[in-house]
Amino acid sequence: MALSRRDVFILLLGTHAATWAGCSRRQLPPAGEMLSPDIASGHRLRDRKLPRVSTGLPATESPDAETVPVVIVGGGIAGLSAAWRLRRAGLKNFRLLELEPHSGGTSRSDRKQGFAYPWGAHYVPAPMKENAALISLLEEMQVMVGRDAAGEPVVAEQYLCRDPEERVFADGRWQEGLYPGGGASDEDLQQLKAFRAAIGSWAGRRDQGDKRMFAIPVATCSTDPQTLALDQISMQTWMDQQGWTSPRLRWLVDHSCRDDYGLTIGQTSAWAGIFYFASRLRNGESESQPVITWPEGNGRIVDYLTSQLGEAVRCSQAVYRIEQPSENQTIVSALDVANDVPVQWRADQVIFAAPQFLVPYIIQDSADRDTASFQYGAWVVANIHLRDRPRETGFPMCWDNVIYGSKSLGYVTSTHQTGADHGPTVLSWYYPLTEQPGKVSRQQLLDLTWDDWAALVVADLELVHPDISTYIERLDVMRWGHAMIQPRPGFVWSDARRDAARPLGNVHFANTDLSGVALMEEAFYHGVRAAEEVLAARRHPFESML
Repeated sequence: MALSRRDVFILLLGTHAATWAGCSRRQLPPAGEMLSPDIASGHRLRDRKLPRVSTGLPATESPDAETVPVVIVGGGIAGLSAAWRLRRAGLKNFRLLELEPHSGGTSRSDRKQGFAYPWGAHYVPAPMKENAALISLLEEMQVMVGRDAAGEPVVAEQYLCRDPEERVFADGRWQEGLYPGGGASDEDLQQLKAFRAAIGSWAGRRDQGDKRMFAIPVATCSTDPQTLALDQISMQTWMDQQGWTSPRLRWLVDHSCRDDYGLTIGQTSAWAGIFYFASRLRNGESESQPVITWPEGNGRIVDYLTSQLGEAVRCSQAVYRIEQPSENQTIVSALDVANDVPVQWRADQVIFAAPQFLVPYIIQDSADRDTASFQYGAWVVANIHLRDRPRETGFPMCWDNVIYGSKSLGYVTSTHQTGADHGPTVLSWYYPLTEQPGKVSRQQLLDLTWDDWAALVVADLELVHPDISTYIERLDVMRWGHAMIQPRPGFVWSDARRDAARPLGNVHFANTDLSGVALMEEAFYHGVRAAEEVLAARRHPFESML
């Protein structure tokens, strides 16, 4: 049975949103638009309605195909990182094909009226010294400026998230930090202490080979059987086993799972849930690694990587077929979306830096690859342009601003890093669709209009800023139908996930979904790994960065 608009509003945000279900257009922000990735081309690919080459000949016989040593399919962080690694090794003759008009994927950003802001991923925890490849990139970007006495990289101060970093609205006021401690009982605080102690213990554990149980990237984690067994249960079940029933602790962990995975604690693998916390602690310390961020979020990394590639990047290219007619040749067929003409490339190797769910639609002879267990979550991001700051109650506006009990993730203040604590700003509001299975969520996403989402965003923000609608000048909404891989129980350490990273002939794979968790560091790792596989296959000299 179809849900009414009011029912959908309540499902997505709670009963307080019901009053906005019947709002008129004049009650909404004065300007804004609905944005999304190229859904039309994506659905044409899904429905197999993209063309063959214009000559009508079999793809392997197209006379106009461009010949290059390597083609990279996908211009998100993984694809850009693969290109960066190839260039670092001196292999510069390649093409990177991206479906969208701009590279970046869910790390893309935007600028309007002097403000930069993210459309997705917006920070990177400072890497530990073992993550040499990522440190090399950040050193190149001049984000890292040296090492401390322990050999850990030092982040340039201007790129560390400035104080105050985070706050939560609970018990009628803003409070410092993400844990709503203002109204917590003694039992709540005791359970929080026990939880933190358990996470610290996991962070400090090593296996017989001195591998951390939880580390970034996932490929460097221990495969200790007892630890991997956590992947078979949910984070909620694990917390039940520990006797942690505190609503405030449960909310904190649930918020963290929704924030990084787009899943509730009942939907998240316990291994992934613990990983979220423990992988960011150094040797069992109590403080997580500091956060690196920019006004435009990880769009800064995208812009840097893209700037290094020049003409190698070809945007608006909808790749619809990859085939290997011979042992030493791979044909990549695409539609030039901007000009609506088919194009082709011949390559020795291909790096497929797109999500695994696209493999059956694009790569020929891939039927034996198990991609069914790869599930992806839908997200909405809204950027709200304010002419001034709304009134505050309690702790002042931070970089990360979270609402206790809300189904949204709250908002990030894009101007926080600029030092502008007063006046106009842009708030980046995040919402993961966790209530329904992925396909239903994506359909909800497509069915809701800008009016719907604008009303939902304002309804959520009015809980903490009752006067905010009077300050909104513009509200833009981005729909992400397949925003991130979901680490549901049984997936992260499944054979399907691990096998998916293995090459298929001359096609190598690179995407964050190959780790089972959607982190920038994981996308970067797989991009570098796939590039090094290609370098090795070509017998091109290089020293591994991994």
